Amino acid sequence: MLNPLRYLATLSAGRYVLWCYFIWWTVVVVRYFDPNPQLWSTSLGISIIVGIALTVNATSGSSGPKLQIWPTVRFFMAPFCVSSFSALVKGRGFFLVFSPDWREMAAAAGICATLGMLTLVAHKTFRTA
Repeated sequence: MLNPLRYLATLSAGRYVLWCYFIWWTVVVVRYFDPNPQLWSTSLGISIIVGIALTVNATSGSSGPKLQIWPTVRFFMAPFCVSSFSALVKGRGFFLVFSPDWREMAAAAGICATLGMLTLVAHKTFRTA
């Protein structure tokens, strides 16, 4: 059975950053959701094309390393999130990836900070246990 605290106890800094990227994307999707199927199908198509390219790039070579499932999933999720994010914020006054509404950035930062605090607590709890 999945134990979230054990997962957080083993969460690396790199994976924490990836979770924060996902949180940022989720806040934007919730705020600016567009039900247009063309937006989501285009994002899906881009994720398939780029995900395959990233997988081929990571596994090509003399030894042909085998990827685990979650890195492979991230190869497909990243381009999906990037392309849908871009489509959702177009024309909404974003500067780079930053919302013009400070509350949206504060919400994402607060959720990331909460995840960070939970991770620190889990690290301390499971290190001493």
